[in-house]
Amino acid sequence: MEPTTLFIGSLAGLALGAVLGYFIFNRMLNKQANQILSKAESQGENIKEKKILQAKEKFIQLKEKHNSEIKERSAKVQSREDKVRNEFNQLSKEQDRLKSSEIHVTKEKEKIEQRLGALDNKGKELEKNRQKSVELLEKISNMSADDAKSALQEQILQEAKAMATTQVRDILDEAKQRASHDAKKIVIQTIQRVATEHSVENSVSVFNITNDDVKGRIIGREGRNIRALEAATGVEFIVDDTPEAIILSCFDPVRREIARLSLHQLVTDGRIHPARIEEVVTKVKKKIEEEILEIGKRTCIDLGIHNMKTELTRMIGRMKYRSSYGQNLLQHSREVANLCATMAAELGLDTKAAKRAGLLHDIGKVSDEESELPHALLGMKLAERSGEKPDICNAIGAHHDEIEMTTLLSPIIQVCDAISGARPGARREMVEAYVQRLRDLENLALEFPGVTKSFAIQAGRELRVMVESDQVSDDQSDQLSFDLSQRIMNEMTYPGQVKVTVIREKRSVSIAR
Repeated sequence: MEPTTLFIGSLAGLALGAVLGYFIFNRMLNKQANQILSKAESQGENIKEKKILQAKEKFIQLKEKHNSEIKERSAKVQSREDKVRNEFNQLSKEQDRLKSSEIHVTKEKEKIEQRLGALDNKGKELEKNRQKSVELLEKISNMSADDAKSALQEQILQEAKAMATTQVRDILDEAKQRASHDAKKIVIQTIQRVATEHSVENSVSVFNITNDDVKGRIIGREGRNIRALEAATGVEFIVDDTPEAIILSCFDPVRREIARLSLHQLVTDGRIHPARIEEVVTKVKKKIEEEILEIGKRTCIDLGIHNMKTELTRMIGRMKYRSSYGQNLLQHSREVANLCATMAAELGLDTKAAKRAGLLHDIGKVSDEESELPHALLGMKLAERSGEKPDICNAIGAHHDEIEMTTLLSPIIQVCDAISGARPGARREMVEAYVQRLRDLENLALEFPGVTKSFAIQAGRELRVMVESDQVSDDQSDQLSFDLSQRIMNEMTYPGQVKVTVIREKRSVSIAR
């Protein structure tokens, strides 16, 4: 067979197969499509029925909910109607009651007016009777009503004063018997007011010489020696007509001491010229600085104070060359430290902290800094810079009330500072002012009635008052003591406190003949 015939036959077979395959595939697709359609129709019917059922159920639920809400609203409306109806009924009853009350009040008002009229008439009658009784009493007692009233008022006033004095004494006795904690507070609050500020310092030292010829050697040719001394020490040398004395003037006591010791060495040695002056002053400065540090260390060791910074130790040593009213500052600070330790021990506080704060409380007076701050605040600043504890810094800064006290240690320092400065003999005081203060104290007591004598004793810290026994009773003597102490506090200025003692003595004297 020829290839062309085979090829044509093959094409014809392929075409026939393709046509047959198309018809067969098309029939199968139609069959499958019919099946899918029928299945989809059946599923659609099912879904439709389900949705209809769900819609019916939802409608039923909404209807039931709507019915329940209508019932609730109806119930509420009904309850409100009942409430309004009840309130209306109550208002009606209240209105009826008020009407009846008005009628009753009107009747009572009429009765009260009648009673008031009767009482007014009775009061007028009683006033007439009282006036007659007063006139009768005035005739009997030979005393007017005003005089009797004044006498009665005076008697009542005396009785009230006596009762008040007794109550005050009872209160004081009760206060003495209270617990120790309250007693500590009372003691601290009471003694705080004795603190007093003292700030006058010595600024002049006197250097004694054997003869006046030394003055010329100290001055030197054309004053070069004295100018060299003043330039090296920073102290003013006053060489005048004062016999056998040279005055050294400077506000810094350490510089005055350096100048005094330097001048003593120069006069003793005899060689006085500018080069020698500078050499001696340098040596004395170094010696004084070493001595100051040694004094500070020895003071801390004697008081049992440890871990003191070098700067604070040096300031403690500088206190030796500072004084206040003639009282050496170092001795004053040591005394305050010991007093603080004793008081802190009695109050159950830290004795070491109290002693440390007492020693450092006046370091602001010996500071090298040029500051306008009060010495208490400057001392607090220096203590803070040296790493001291806050309670100690507050005690230093508050001992003259420049800042608020935050711990119990602060009033202790304040009080002990006042005790050390106010004790007899601690500081100088003008004799005339001292004597005048004592005289004023005695004269103040003599102004009270019944006082015959008064004596200021114990350097003005106690006032003893003698009274007449027939003019002043025991209760009145208590009142006199209280009144006198109040007037002293309000009218006089004094250090520490003044104890007022009223002495009433009855003497019975008879003579045997």
